[in-house]
Amino acid sequence: MIFNRTELLLGGDMLKHIASKRVIVFGVGGVGGWCAESLVRSGISDLTIVDCDNVCITNINRQLVATHSSIGRPKVEVLKERLLDINPQACINAVLNVYNPETSADFHLEDYDYVIDCIDSLKNKIHLLVEATKYPRPKVFSSMGAGLKIDPTQIRVAEFWKVRGCPLGSMMRKRMRQRKTLPSRNIMCVYSEELLENRGSHVLNCQECGRECPKEAYSAGKQASVNGTLSYIVAIFGFTLAGLVIKDIIC
Repeated sequence: MIFNRTELLLGGDMLKHIASKRVIVFGVGGVGGWCAESLVRSGISDLTIVDCDNVCITNINRQLVATHSSIGRPKVEVLKERLLDINPQACINAVLNVYNPETSADFHLEDYDYVIDCIDSLKNKIHLLVEATKYPRPKVFSSMGAGLKIDPTQIRVAEFWKVRGCPLGSMMRKRMRQRKTLPSRNIMCVYSEELLENRGSHVLNCQECGRECPKEAYSAGKQASVNGTLSYIVAIFGFTLAGLVIKDIIC
């Protein structure tokens, strides 16, 4: 009964087709968490979620998994519980790990129908897009930078090489050309050309949080540069990624 309205729109056969697809989402923070939930609510029943971070108090303003009661818990564990509460029959594989060149072989990307990139790390993001497109099977979708944006009407979808106005996308293309490691197939991306500046100056440090912060965010006791982000922007990015997957299955 939970998919009654979905079946009404798409039909029973299409609902079964959606349920047969295997999807993996890398990064379930701001964008990835919303994407994963939308996929499960849309009928995806075989989903792998990958993230190495714990919920931090600074995640509460924008991340699906972040509440005061979940602070300090692994994001993939919190999200898995929520997704199974939505669809207890779904197969949710929660992987508490980071995708990088050293761990990439562990994920067997060739076994999936869809690979969703919501990774923050530039190096790991590039590696995933290049690696995933080596295989003929998975369709790859990627989120560009969702920080420093407030206008939802400026969110767009374009092929990776046609993304404009996004510093993250520009830097990725530059690095790929320098290293001569390019994706083998097209990758549709969610992005926005809007680029604002931070108006505030405060950056939360580990003492204020009271929890162990991700190693990528804080190194050698130095505060990393972070950008302001709003919940509805990252949610729209995530929902759009999910929509691209469902649209591709249906069409």
